[in-house]
Amino acid sequence: MKDDFYFTIAASTTAEYKEKGSKFLTFSYAVSTEQEIKEILQETRKKYYDARHVCYGYIIGTEDRVMKCQDDGEPAHTAGTPILNQIRSKNLTQTLVVVVRYFGGTKLGVSGLIEAYKESAKACLNKATILEKYLSDTLHITFEAALQGEVMRMVKEFNGQIISLDYQNKVILQVEIRKSITPKFLQNPILGVTVEIECNKEE
Repeated sequence: MKDDFYFTIAASTTAEYKEKGSKFLTFSYAVSTEQEIKEILQETRKKYYDARHVCYGYIIGTEDRVMKCQDDGEPAHTAGTPILNQIRSKNLTQTLVVVVRYFGGTKLGVSGLIEAYKESAKACLNKATILEKYLSDTLHITFEAALQGEVMRMVKEFNGQIISLDYQNKVILQVEIRKSITPKFLQNPILGVTVEIECNKEE
């Protein structure tokens, strides 16, 4: 079974790195979609229109992950790859790092560029607060009102988070259970109670 947890950053951070006159402005973002990333990159290029390069790396996805990076005119694998490797080294996902470079007049060479982009991304991510998040299953539980006490005790035992409780002909409870313990939860049936899994989500 795949892990039902992942690590990401709590909020955006910034850092600045200088090497032989070149200035590297670095920004990290908590993201979840490629559309969101596209919009951030567009805004960054617009704001720093006079920069020589806007390079980036990102990893998104909580189960099946997507990893991409861009050198933006720097020699191949000297910018995007070291940025991406810093995200990977911290085992992060849902994370974008963008490095804006202002050329200082002195070429850094391949090894110098790799080191500069690596250190820029590293400095930025070192400022971030790392969060551990969990994947959960959303369950719809239907039962007679007389069984509410027993159902609630079971939900509490499995650290379930109640989303909604609706009283109709029967009681309909919507609850989130951590993905890895959902099978165990379902192995504890209560007579007269039906459970449906709606979807998986992040918590």
